[in-house]
Amino acid sequence: MAEPPYLRIAAEIRGRIADGRLRPGDRVPSTRQIARDQGVALATAAKVLTLLRQEGLVHARPRVGTVVAAPATAAPGATAAPGATGTPGATGTPAVPVDPPTPAGEMSRERVVRAAIELADAEGLDALSMRGVAARLGVATMTIYRHVAGKDELVLLMADTAFGELGYPGEPPAGWRARVERGARTLWAVHRRHPWLAQLNSLFRPLPLPNLLIHGEQLLAAFEELGFDETTRMDLQVVIYSHVQGLAAHLEREVLAEAATGLSEEQWMETQEPALGSIAASGRYPAFARLLAGFADDGYDLDLDRLFELGLRTLLDGLAGSAREARG
Repeated sequence: MAEPPYLRIAAEIRGRIADGRLRPGDRVPSTRQIARDQGVALATAAKVLTLLRQEGLVHARPRVGTVVAAPATAAPGATAAPGATGTPGATGTPAVPVDPPTPAGEMSRERVVRAAIELADAEGLDALSMRGVAARLGVATMTIYRHVAGKDELVLLMADTAFGELGYPGEPPAGWRARVERGARTLWAVHRRHPWLAQLNSLFRPLPLPNLLIHGEQLLAAFEELGFDETTRMDLQVVIYSHVQGLAAHLEREVLAEAATGLSEEQWMETQEPALGSIAASGRYPAFARLLAGFADDGYDLDLDRLFELGLRTLLDGLAGSAREARG
């Protein structure tokens, strides 16, 4: 009987880990990469990473993907993988421990949602599928449907859960600006944890998620202090949320771009340097040329956290000026 494709592909990756071609912390191919390169379905590719994860060889790292685990992270006392022995075989594949599949009776909606969030954190929302979540949990796909009606419901549950991870304990700080800063920074921290959230909520079709409204409540209450009318309060909330969402969208795009190209941000920029240099040397864009020359020694560090704070400070400085004029 032919070996199932997922076992063959897992053995190839396992071998690359064993001989040092993939070292602890290195990214392993994503679900999409495996499906594309090996010509298999996404569900098969998901089974590959699930098996390697159960063996303790890889683990998911948010905003990075699936990476090789340090040897010490292998689960102690786990049972041996099928075909594995206590010593390396003729192919050089080492023995690896594997946890048994999760019994279907232990499933719950919360576990399904958490597994889906972990998958989206590691590989992006585009990689999310009911089959992939089932493979991650070691259960049949139909088991997932006993807890959620489908992918659309699952995504809503994921989003509401993610938005509810960080709250606002204690009394709110004094002053409208401190309250807005707390709300905006909390929203940014949530999107930092889960970059895929930036894909979900359209300004034209907002999601009615209770835990998202908790953040909106913080902002709206602060804007009420300034005495703005309903339209202005709503506009300001949209502006603050758009600032967070707009920057966070680039976190998710970078994860997807790196998975698709195999190039890090720095590697990709290196490939663009000749074209950028040619544009600067054309003489048509003198301000850009001067800017590029200023970065010749140290380069430019695209720090989204710094940009978030810069944008927030600029927005709130402008808002403070508008409030003074309105009172004036």
